[in-house]
Amino acid sequence: MSTRIVVVGGGTAGVRLAQRLPVALLGEEPHAPYNRVLLADVLAGRYAPEVIALPAPLEPVRRGVRAVRIDRAARTVECDDGTEVGYDRLVLATGSNPVLPPLRGLRGSLLPSGVHPFRTLDDCLELRAVVRPGVRAVVIGGGLLGVSAARALAALGAEVVLTQQGERLMERQLDASASELLRTHVESLGVEVHTECRVSGLRQRDGAVTAVELADGFVLDAQVVVLACGVRPRIGLARDAGLDVRTGVVVDDQLRTSDPYIHAIGDCAEHAGRVYGLAGPALEQADTLADILRSEATEATEGTGATGATGATGATESAPAAATATVPAELSAPRPAYTGTRALTRLTLGGPEAGLEALDLAAFGEATPLPGDDVVQLTDATRRAYRKVVVRGDRLVGGVLLGDLAAVGTLARAWEGDEALPDAPLLHLLTHDGGS
Repeated sequence: MSTRIVVVGGGTAGVRLAQRLPVALLGEEPHAPYNRVLLADVLAGRYAPEVIALPAPLEPVRRGVRAVRIDRAARTVECDDGTEVGYDRLVLATGSNPVLPPLRGLRGSLLPSGVHPFRTLDDCLELRAVVRPGVRAVVIGGGLLGVSAARALAALGAEVVLTQQGERLMERQLDASASELLRTHVESLGVEVHTECRVSGLRQRDGAVTAVELADGFVLDAQVVVLACGVRPRIGLARDAGLDVRTGVVVDDQLRTSDPYIHAIGDCAEHAGRVYGLAGPALEQADTLADILRSEATEATEGTGATGATGATGATESAPAAATATVPAELSAPRPAYTGTRALTRLTLGGPEAGLEALDLAAFGEATPLPGDDVVQLTDATRRAYRKVVVRGDRLVGGVLLGDLAAVGTLARAWEGDEALPDAPLLHLLTHDGGS
């Protein structure tokens, strides 16, 4: 492709696109791109940092470079090292930032010694350097990231307390029964779990954290505090450039922002009012955008598609959205488009390499039934397995599996394809073959 494509962000989405197309990839972190999903395994000692590296893109990544400004008129990206990179198409894959809760003792992004976010490989390595057996560690946040961090710290021998403001662990993914089983599993590792408790502040001495204060007045001694309070789309660069932003950078079905020469994918992108924040949708968006850019390049070469996006800046240049067909519409191949992702959360917590018994879980769709829905649920206490699916009419609309994921492949395919279920007893959905 002759079009100059610049990608800002060396995470899952940006690297996937760079594996499909020759692009100039700007990565802010000094490390080679890595799989962020596996950070907890690095913290626990299950994997070395180099093991979680992502496959190399087609062109070398420019590491340790932060984009600080987009000049949309000149179509350039200014970097913090003073360089400028010109583009014909710009792709924002800036990801997300960890949420820092409004606690007494936290001043903006300035964290006391011993307080760590858990988002990057550097965060992970810093935690490994300070955690040792017997260290008192408090994890704030009982979502997927907080549970993973608590297990990893327990594997290192820390005395871990996990705090969750909500009613249960991983409440976004799991129903009450599955969450209770997860809590039992986490507590069996020696982790103390507090739900429905709000952290109000941090105590410090000489600039180092000493305790965590709860809103009910209870105090938890702490030498290490891990902030796992969720993430927020990183939209500052897009907002400063005047692009349309809401929760994330707003994109259409072509993954275009309000500037037709700029796209956004991954955690920073908001499509049809939704920000996914998961690896699966990020990969699908990157693959779709690769197809879109290839399609437009082919149309431009054949004279059947959009003009522009070639680096020219003339006032008469037309934007990529203004395509004019020169072949009969019925003979034209449909342009690739992103229509959303049916995202499945799948996670393996721990493993023998970390000295912990592994626990597998998967969740998809709507795990909480509506009136009139059918629910099939099986609990196997001996195998510590829990399986539940929600059926609406003849469609599978959601499910949770914990401990035994033998049926997850067939269930996920039926859900993702929105297929009519076979005319068979619903209990068959939870057999090992998913009812196939």
